[in-house]
Amino acid sequence: MPKLQMLNVDDHPHDQLEWKESEVPFLCNGCKELGFGLCYECPNNGCNFILHEECTIRRPAPPFQQFFKSCNFEFYKKNPLPGIRTCDACALDIQGYLYQCSHGDFDLHPCCTNLPPVFSLSDTNMKIYLRKEIKSKCLKCQTMKRPAGKVQRLSYVSSDGSFCYHVACLREACLDNWKRGYFKLDVVADDKKKALALQNLAPKEVALRGGQGQSSKNMKGIKWLLIFLKLVVSAVFGEPFTLISTLFQISQN
Repeated sequence: MPKLQMLNVDDHPHDQLEWKESEVPFLCNGCKELGFGLCYECPNNGCNFILHEECTIRRPAPPFQQFFKSCNFEFYKKNPLPGIRTCDACALDIQGYLYQCSHGDFDLHPCCTNLPPVFSLSDTNMKIYLRKEIKSKCLKCQTMKRPAGKVQRLSYVSSDGSFCYHVACLREACLDNWKRGYFKLDVVADDKKKALALQNLAPKEVALRGGQGQSSKNMKGIKWLLIFLKLVVSAVFGEPFTLISTLFQISQN
């Protein structure tokens, strides 16, 4: 779909935003969530106003509408209802732009309306499915249901059931990686930083694989783990640019 190179906005002092690919992770001024890659950014020097591409699009329905039957989502720049709302896809609090069900029952971050219900990598047999119910443990929290007090929401599961990740846990882990400096351009080639980032994404699995040596079976397991992580990060945060892709090119020799 052709993109608008310049976008007019009505809630920013400068008239237009420029469509570009950000070279660094950013916090969106619309939804207040972490973003990567394609965005609309103010071209004026000294102005850091930036929006997710998804925060500029008004979607009629998310691609996973089957999880919210008989619900029509409407876009709002501010929550029209009292109290704190949580996203019914990723389970994180909504702090800015949102989509809300016309009945007031469900809410979504704009970037979460773009979660693909199923996807795969063209040269592999692995498919990843978006699910409400799962039968395997999340790679991050090591539970099928999130710990007490944490909202569950949606999860991604590999077609063979070997790998699973709560969308909520993935967003939390990537935000933590960003805060720790693992996504900065000046450390992207640092294998130690990449290893720490991967350990934070899948602590038990990385530790287990790392302790099993370099047998062909174990290296194949590491390969599929990296493919799964790359796919789910791509799904949740958008098509990864070089900085994110490089994270998954950690040496397997």
